[in-house]
Amino acid sequence: MTTVSSGAAVVADAVIPAPVEIEPGEGVLDLATVTVDAPDAILARLAGELLVAAGAVVADAGAPVVLLLDPAAGPEAARSAERYTLTVTPDGVTVAAPGRAGLLHGVRTLRQLVNARRGETGGPVEVGAVVVRDAPRYPWRGLSLDVVRHWFGPADLRAVVDLVGSYKMNRLHLHLSDDQGWRLEIPSRPALTEKSSQGAVSGATGGFLTADEYRELQEYAAEREVVIVPEIDVPGHVNAATHAYGELMPSGEPTDAYDGIEVGFSKLHLDLPATEPFLRDVFTDVARMTLGPWVHFGGDEVLVMQPEEFGRFVVLCQEIVTAAGKTPVAWQEAAGSAHGDQAAVAALAASGAAPAPGEAPGADGPSLVEPGTVLQYWDTRPDPAPFVRAAQAGARFVMSPADRAYLDMKYTPEHPLGQQWAAFVELHDSYDWDPARLVEGLPESAIEGVSAAIWTETLASRADLFSMLLPRLAAVAETAWSQPGAKDWESFRARVAVEAATWRRDGDAYHPTPQIDW
Repeated sequence: MTTVSSGAAVVADAVIPAPVEIEPGEGVLDLATVTVDAPDAILARLAGELLVAAGAVVADAGAPVVLLLDPAAGPEAARSAERYTLTVTPDGVTVAAPGRAGLLHGVRTLRQLVNARRGETGGPVEVGAVVVRDAPRYPWRGLSLDVVRHWFGPADLRAVVDLVGSYKMNRLHLHLSDDQGWRLEIPSRPALTEKSSQGAVSGATGGFLTADEYRELQEYAAEREVVIVPEIDVPGHVNAATHAYGELMPSGEPTDAYDGIEVGFSKLHLDLPATEPFLRDVFTDVARMTLGPWVHFGGDEVLVMQPEEFGRFVVLCQEIVTAAGKTPVAWQEAAGSAHGDQAAVAALAASGAAPAPGEAPGADGPSLVEPGTVLQYWDTRPDPAPFVRAAQAGARFVMSPADRAYLDMKYTPEHPLGQQWAAFVELHDSYDWDPARLVEGLPESAIEGVSAAIWTETLASRADLFSMLLPRLAAVAETAWSQPGAKDWESFRARVAVEAATWRRDGDAYHPTPQIDW
């Protein structure tokens, strides 16, 4: 249960996500000048940066902020390696945690508490005495970001890492290939970026991450306890690949560049001699370049492929990724689920471009996925039976329901950015859902976590991107971190209004939804 105070000593309406326990104390600590003592120099620097962002000055003398490794930290009975205890007294601050992630989370909470007292006008840099004990509900708390439809380069991606980390999220899944472009250098297949990196929607300027830039981004994220999860989307969404390598097409001729926003029309062909070597080259290179344990192979919206061939792709991609030493991740269709938008499938079938609508492989038989494979659930329309079978086979689930967590959906019909095919998704929609209750029959023990997602067909700048992420990303973060009993819409509304002072001070774009009293 969350304990809160309405007194001046503790501003409980400050911390996002809502913590497990907040116990107010007596007195106030002046944090205008601080010293930071941490287990290593990187942690000390990062903690200092967070406190400077809150208005403090780091110096050789000041209020002590001490970060301690302590296996006993966190709420009673909590087992998460990310748990922490933040203790503030009039004499100083202690953050205790069993690992560095918890230490960073504790400092992030401290930053929010200071922000709540300081406000937008630059009030005193101080915090009321308090003890916060906290731990996350789920281990996977992330954001899926499409950098293909519009390109967002290293500086933008570092800003997104910082945003994700600020709300104690720990995964940034990058959608790096699609019909419009290819965004990651693949050493064994240089034509992918030589020929297909500069495209984007409606002729916008493209780009890509070099191998060095990809490594630097991962290192930046890892310092902040955020893991980069790369996605190479196959066997659909592949026009950029077939544009670069014509041997991936039956004709042997490369496809034309594409800058539209339709989906489902492109595919690989498993019976071509070039296909399996291409997949092995690409996924082996991506795995070798990736610091984290996961590689995402897509698998969504393959509307022009027979179910049997799709099933063979799912099996092959899992084998390649696993052989390369990584855990496979795929969209929910890899479970053997039919595509939810049967109207789209029927339209393509009527045109002769797709098989008739029907169940995908595995829908009535054994699961296609291996134990440990992570499935990202996004489409709430299909029959849940394949997902339950996949869970029984040992699959793990990350919940990204499009009608709640797709943050490229318009807030309202009048909103100038975004799409609306899944729903209009206002802030309350992103907040008011329980990952454990989405799929009938799916045990909560199979849920690895939660991820927001944002697709960039209509988002061409960092301001566009952040205005769609904020404030809704904070709502998804609370759903991923906080226990259902700790969530409260009215409290969240107040906390978002307080946190918005940080966005305004930092110049971050956000949507001033009328659901919040700003």
